[in-house]
Amino acid sequence: MTFQPIINSIIMLSKTYTPKRTVCKVTFTLPGDWANEGINLVGDFNDWNESADSMKKNKKGDWEITKRLKPESSYKFRYLIDNTRWENDDNADQYVPNEFEGEDSVVVTGK
Repeated sequence: MTFQPIINSIIMLSKTYTPKRTVCKVTFTLPGDWANEGINLVGDFNDWNESADSMKKNKKGDWEITKRLKPESSYKFRYLIDNTRWENDDNADQYVPNEFEGEDSVVVTGK
């Protein structure tokens, strides 16, 4: 029997809701080797402020941050890696064109 190695087993976006579903907690996770210095989560939810939401390394060594977002909404976002490189989320709910001739990731918070 042959086994295929799992190259990237990290789920980049996970969503949970408060009991009354008034808040959607979205956890953004990226592999630890994606950055040397740091990763900032930048998007609609922080007015595209490049320093507002710095991701921290979790116990597994991966970059992570959890945002409390309004349900039934969608938010464009990107990752700023080492303050030099922009990346999208491989597991975003959607992608939309941006004004820089690229794309932004989109997270959609359901009902």
